[in-house]
Amino acid sequence: MNPATTPAHRTGESLVRVIDKNGKPAGNKEFVLNQKSHEFLFGSGAFDFLEFPGMPSREARREKWLALLNYGTLPFYWGRYEPQEGHPEFENRMDAAKRLRANNVTLKGHPLCWHTVCADWLMDYPDEVIMDKQLARINREVTAFKGVIDFWDVINEVVIMPVFDKYDNAVTRLCKRYGRVELVKEVFAAAKAANPGGTFLINDFNVSPKYEELIEECLEAGVEFSAIGIQSHQHQGYWGEEKLRDVLKRFGRFGIPIHFTENTLISGEIMPAYIEDLNDWQVDEWPTTPEGEERQANEWEEMYRILFADPNIKAITGWDFADGAWLNAPSGLVTVDDRCKPAYDRLYSLVKGEWWTKGEVIRTNDDGLVSIKGTKGTYVIEGTEGVITVSSEPSEATVTVS
Repeated sequence: MNPATTPAHRTGESLVRVIDKNGKPAGNKEFVLNQKSHEFLFGSGAFDFLEFPGMPSREARREKWLALLNYGTLPFYWGRYEPQEGHPEFENRMDAAKRLRANNVTLKGHPLCWHTVCADWLMDYPDEVIMDKQLARINREVTAFKGVIDFWDVINEVVIMPVFDKYDNAVTRLCKRYGRVELVKEVFAAAKAANPGGTFLINDFNVSPKYEELIEECLEAGVEFSAIGIQSHQHQGYWGEEKLRDVLKRFGRFGIPIHFTENTLISGEIMPAYIEDLNDWQVDEWPTTPEGEERQANEWEEMYRILFADPNIKAITGWDFADGAWLNAPSGLVTVDDRCKPAYDRLYSLVKGEWWTKGEVIRTNDDGLVSIKGTKGTYVIEGTEGVITVSSEPSEATVTVS
C-alpha cells in the first residue's frame, strides 16, 4: 500500500498477537504480511462465468477477471431467466454463483424488477395478478440464492418506467397502475422479507434531479434503501471530473451508501451525441483502437481515484469485462481475444498495487505484538494460521505460528 495515494478513510489498523502452538508469544520475530482481500467492492459484470451449450472456453478471461476483481454482477433479467413460466434457469445461475463465491467474490443479482427484458408471458394476466407474480418472483430468487447472492438491484430505471413507450410490458403497466413510489415500496418490502440481512439497491441511469426527487418520495414513504445505484454508460464520452463530483454531491446528501453499478468507458470511436437512446446505435463492428485504449485507461484511472476517494462510495462496477458485449462496443478491460488493455493494467496497478499490501516485512515485539496497517480488508501473515481483518475500528486479533 502507498499511504501517499491511499485515502485515509480507506485504511485501518489492527493489533495482532502472534503466539506459538503452546500459547506463548512469538516475540521479536519477523513475518511477511500479505493482503488477501479488499473491503471495498471492485466489480464487473460476471456474465462470462455462465455456461451455455456450445460455448467456447473462457477460462483465460475468467482468470484475468478473478485476478483483478472481488465483486460480480450476474444477470436475472426475467424474460431470459424464465422465458417460459415456471422454468427458471436456476441451475445455470447457481453454478456460476458458486464458482465465483469459491473465489471469494461478492455477488449481486441484476435486476428483480425492470420494464425491459421483461417476461412476455406476464402480459396474459391482469395487473393484480402481475403484481402478485412480480412479488413472488422476488421472494423466489432472493430466498433461493440467500447466502450465495445477498446483493440485489431490486428495481431498475424507475424514473422512466411509467412513461416508457417503446413497447408494452407488464412492469410499466404496474407502474402506471400503482404509481412509482408504491411499486418501489412493494418490491423492496418483498426483498427485505425474503432476506432481512440482504443489501438492496434502487438503480438508475437518470442522474438528473428527477432521480433525486424519486428517492426523496420513496424515503418519505418509508422505503429503506441499502444503497443508491448510479449507472454511467459513457458510450458518448467520459463524464469528466466536474460531472462526477456533481453527481457525488447531489446523491451523497442522502447519507446512503452509493454504488456505481454499471460503468462503461469506450476504447474506440465515441457514439454520436445525437443518439438519445443508446440502444438505437446498432453497428456490425465497433473496433478498439490504440488511441482509444490509452484514452480509456486514463479515464478509468481518474474515475477510480475520484470514486475511491469519496467515503459514500462502497462499490464500482465496470459493466462489460470484455469487448463486444452490450451494443458490440469496445467497452471491456480485455479485448474479444482476451488481450489485457491498458485500462486493465492501470486498474490492476491501483487495486493490487497502490491500494494493496504484498510482501511487507513486519516484526513482533517482546510480547508477540505487531500493529498491522493497510487498506481495509483481510490479511494473512506468512507462517501463521489465521486471517486478520483491518477495519475502521482498531481491533486486536490473535494468530498462531504454524
